[in-house]
Amino acid sequence: MTGHQRQDATAGDQRPDDVARAWRDLVATARRTAAEGLVVGTSGNVSARVGELILVTPSGVPYDRLTAGDTVAVDLDGRQVLGDLVPTSELPLHLAVYRNTPAAAVVHTHAVHATAVSTLVPELPPIHYMAAAFGGSVRVAPYALYGTDQLAAGMLDALRDRTACLLQNHGTVVYGHTLDKAYDDTAQLEWMSRLWLAAAAVPGHTPALLSPAQVREAGEKFKGYGQNR
Repeated sequence: MTGHQRQDATAGDQRPDDVARAWRDLVATARRTAAEGLVVGTSGNVSARVGELILVTPSGVPYDRLTAGDTVAVDLDGRQVLGDLVPTSELPLHLAVYRNTPAAAVVHTHAVHATAVSTLVPELPPIHYMAAAFGGSVRVAPYALYGTDQLAAGMLDALRDRTACLLQNHGTVVYGHTLDKAYDDTAQLEWMSRLWLAAAAVPGHTPALLSPAQVREAGEKFKGYGQNR
C-alpha cells in the first residue's frame, strides 16, 4: 500500500461530518487560548481525537487564519493522513497522551502564571480544592527541548494518575474527554497557579494548603456536581 493509499484508507474510516465538526471545535478552542491570554502568537497547540485520527493545530500558523480547508490530522503512529500544512512541532507530546491515556482532547499552553510556577517548585501545591479536578497536586515535568521524545516521556511521568501537568520553563498540558473540558481545566490550572503565586508572595506568611484527604474529599463530591441526569 502506498503512502497516498494509506492516507485515504485511514481518513476514510471516519465520517467526514465528524471530522469537520471536530476541526471547527479545535480551531475555536485554539483561538480561545490566544484570546484569553494563555498563549502568545502561534505558541501552544491543541488536538482532538476522532476515532483513529488525531486532529492537531499546524505549526507556525496564526489560529485566526485557519479555515475548514486547513484540517490537519495524523494517525496514532504520527503519519499525516489529512492536510498539507505541517503538524505542530509538539506532535510527539500529543501522541504520547493519546497512546497512554483515555484522552479525547489535549490543550498545551504557555500560560504565564503556570509557567512561572513550573520554575519554582516540583509541583503546584494544593492551594485550592480544584486540585481534585486533576487528580491531586499538579506535578512539574523536568525541562526538555520542545518537540522531543524526552519532553514527552517526562510529561507522561508527571501525568501519572493526573489529567494535567506543568512543563518546567515551558507551559502546561491538560487532557480531557472533550475539548471544552480540556480547555476549562487549563483555565482553572492557570487560575490556581496565579492564586498560589499571590499567596506565596505575601511577606512573613506561608499559604495554608489542603491535605491529601481534603483533596480526595473534594474529588468525591465533584462526581455529583453539575447537571448530571
